[in-house]
Amino acid sequence: MARHGKKYMQASAKIDPDRLYAPREALALVRETSTSTFDGTVELHVRLGVDPRHAEQQVRDTVLLPNGLGKKVRVLVFAEGDASRVAQEAGADIIGDDEIIQRIKDGWLEFDATVATPDVMGKIGKSGLGRILGTRGLMPNPKAGTVVPAADLPRVIRELKAGRVEFRVDKTGNVHVPLGKASFETEGLYGNMAALMEAVKRARPASAKGSFVKKVTVTSTMGPGIHVDPNSAQEM
Repeated sequence: MARHGKKYMQASAKIDPDRLYAPREALALVRETSTSTFDGTVELHVRLGVDPRHAEQQVRDTVLLPNGLGKKVRVLVFAEGDASRVAQEAGADIIGDDEIIQRIKDGWLEFDATVATPDVMGKIGKSGLGRILGTRGLMPNPKAGTVVPAADLPRVIRELKAGRVEFRVDKTGNVHVPLGKASFETEGLYGNMAALMEAVKRARPASAKGSFVKKVTVTSTMGPGIHVDPNSAQEM
């Protein structure tokens, strides 16, 4: 069994493990119990009533967090020709040319999000980047809105830098999404969580039966988890 340090134990003592907190109270508490010496990330974890083994019960979407993520988002765009120029003018941090593709294959991953135009997806696939980027949630994907025509690159780049995040259910039926930083005001985290919970509800598969949102937890980097009342979370 993992042993926790003194700071973690002191933070845990402020939380009632058997209580379901209201969202605003939980977010205030997650800020108070952040134990990292740096500005930790606040995360939302949602247990869904779906069976991800069935394709029709997959849950995946994107949401623009109104208060951002509190960090600089480095956007890599895979594009060629005029689309490459459009991406650069729109503020892309890196253009995924042949040199960058090779650097990624060699282990370089100093970026936070990727976008691609449809015409270069075949090249990405042939290069073998799918195995590298896919396991880290960085592979451009039409369902996530990150494979778009050149005309849409400015909008997507702008949204990613402003705090657009993707969420998807994992094989255990859980969704894990960053909400912002522990240094955010409680209301800033609340606004982000409200937008995310609304997006999760909209993404409910038609085949899902019974209760959809079963468990909601907020936590900070290296901090204890705080259970949120699922009904209150859905009413944000």
